[in-house]
Amino acid sequence: MYFALLMMLQEDARFTAPNYFAPVILSMLLAGTVGWLVATVLGFARARAFGASARWFSFVSLCLLFFHLQFLLLAYAYVFDATTAFAILTFFNGFVVIGAFCAIMGFIRMTSPR
Repeated sequence: MYFALLMMLQEDARFTAPNYFAPVILSMLLAGTVGWLVATVLGFARARAFGASARWFSFVSLCLLFFHLQFLLLAYAYVFDATTAFAILTFFNGFVVIGAFCAIMGFIRMTSPR
């Protein structure tokens, strides 16, 4: 592990991304965004029938949708203004932390199985 860290700290070390890097990252980002959008819509539509626990899990999917949309905002800000991009990057895992809290609340609110 220390050897890998030393290799990363070399000034003349170069990394060339493979040709498939950008399409794979963009397609996974798009698939994740669409998936969490569908989960959010279905979650809020069904939350009334299944109670408070389902509503908390709907908030989790909303937070992860915002997390994916944050990547698009980050890319847009990086192209036009690097200062704004670093301000967005500061709170990179904020929606994940909020989503984890909502998931914990969803598990707490679950009723006993019948």
